[in-house]
Amino acid sequence: MSELHYLHGKPSCKADLRTHNSDFIVEEILPFSPTGEGEHHMLHIRKSGLNTAHVAEMLAKFAKVHPKEVTYAGQKDKNAQTEQWFGVRIPGKETPDWQQLNSESLTVLSSSRHSKKLRIGALLGNRFILTLRNVTDFAELQDKFQLIAQTGVPNYFGEQRFGHQGKNLIQGRQMLAGKKKIKDRGKKSMFLSAVRSNIFNQVTSYRLSHHQLTPIVGDCVMLAGTKSYFVAEQWDEVLLTRLAEKDIGFSAPLWGRGTPLALADSALMEQQALADFSEDLIGLENAGLSQERRLLILQPQAMKLTQQEQHCVIEFMLPAGSYATSVLRELVDYTDVQHAQWQAMVAEQQAQRELINKGEKVND
Repeated sequence: MSELHYLHGKPSCKADLRTHNSDFIVEEILPFSPTGEGEHHMLHIRKSGLNTAHVAEMLAKFAKVHPKEVTYAGQKDKNAQTEQWFGVRIPGKETPDWQQLNSESLTVLSSSRHSKKLRIGALLGNRFILTLRNVTDFAELQDKFQLIAQTGVPNYFGEQRFGHQGKNLIQGRQMLAGKKKIKDRGKKSMFLSAVRSNIFNQVTSYRLSHHQLTPIVGDCVMLAGTKSYFVAEQWDEVLLTRLAEKDIGFSAPLWGRGTPLALADSALMEQQALADFSEDLIGLENAGLSQERRLLILQPQAMKLTQQEQHCVIEFMLPAGSYATSVLRELVDYTDVQHAQWQAMVAEQQAQRELINKGEKVND
């Protein structure tokens, strides 16, 4: 994501992120409360150092049900402290003693029956509490924080969407070009999403670098808090007021079949942004996806900054489907400590393998 445009300019303040799992706290926000009745058990779980799939496997084994009977609303990082909801379907069975699952890395905060299956994406949003350590310039960080609170950040899809070193994007392009066959439906969806998300990021970056937040004739704008949209054929005082009040917002394409939704000058701008991605566009259209839109600007809510000696705590809420890293990249030039340690370990293992291979060749 380093090549994508910064709305507020690339930050020069540096800091460390995720020195400890507890430095990256995520809490899921459900749009409903469990009903207390039904064959689905809703579990509110706090975990640390465990990925979502691993916890789902643990729940299936403990409840003695098929893994498909365990669901969750969203994936959460392993190297973090997260509070997450899981659903376990146990028809006609007694309620397990879920507290037996508690350990140093997992705590069942609550459990209740519910009438419906918990599905992917069934979230209102997430609350983040992030600790930044070894901050080099608190004054700049505070200035950036205020700018983000007022204007928001580009609603980029985060690096997680594209996989380690962009492998999801690479394999997605190979799949769409017919060079790689993928039978697993989950992987196929993941690779398609990576290609589509990259298209969105490219249009968003191009627009902001060339036009900043200036309205363009023919913009496809979205209503705040919904997926509804309409075309601003002309920007009159009424629409400009609604834009300033954040009742509507600019959007960028989630590519697929059909006529592009932006018109006139805005459509031309998007064509220019995607001039080098024609193969990706054709591949997404042939994959059966339809044209959709996503808000261009992400507006964090309930933002709070607390300074404590050489570190600070950042708090904010984001709607489902958005990325905390998109907020952080505008705020500070951060180093993900745990990711850096993992990269160093991989590099060391690679170097050791190369030494072993050289030794074997000498012996031959």
